[in-house]
Amino acid sequence: MGTPYYDVVFVLVAISLSVLGLASDQNPLQDFCVADPTVQVLMNGLPCKDPKAVQADDFSFSGFNQSGNTSNPLGSAITPVAVSEIPGLNTLGISLVRVDYGRGGVNPPHTHPRASEILTVLDGSLEVGFVTSSPENRRITKVLHKGDVFVFPIGLVHYQKNVGPGNAVAIAALSSQNPGVVIIAGAVFGSVPEMDDDVLVRSFQLDKGVVGYLKSKF
Repeated sequence: MGTPYYDVVFVLVAISLSVLGLASDQNPLQDFCVADPTVQVLMNGLPCKDPKAVQADDFSFSGFNQSGNTSNPLGSAITPVAVSEIPGLNTLGISLVRVDYGRGGVNPPHTHPRASEILTVLDGSLEVGFVTSSPENRRITKVLHKGDVFVFPIGLVHYQKNVGPGNAVAIAALSSQNPGVVIIAGAVFGSVPEMDDDVLVRSFQLDKGVVGYLKSKF
């Protein structure tokens, strides 16, 4: 066992390291930082508007009650409410989306690289699920009904499908002002410049003709 002196030194060093580990701007440093997209400065986030010029409209958005147009191949529509829609969300670490689903509509497998998501079903029935990371790649899934809530952990591939007889609507909250979205099929088969066919053939164990067909769709 060490002497009391060394025990105290150890505790002080441990405290110092823990404080250093937490020394980052995880929270806003002022009341708000309304985004000013007119400032041409590249930074992690958006520059702040002059607080004296801030108005109530910088913190509001209208039209979230409007249904999205689901007449597309996916049968779904996304209405985002992020910092581009509400500049006052800048630095606050939150955003929302409304998702409308036609009959059989899907919000296809995708990830949010910067946010976890909590989804609430407002109307209809949805099959939802996410896939754990490799090597297990376990699919965790559940059918939700009106009023049910489900969480998708940050970065994991997840999806929703309308399994009810009519349309469905959900609201999702995300833990980032700009969560990002990577739609798996579009990212893989529709990248610009496109991925080499041989990479896709070997990765997905597909015929080269199938790869070409999928690229044509994205």
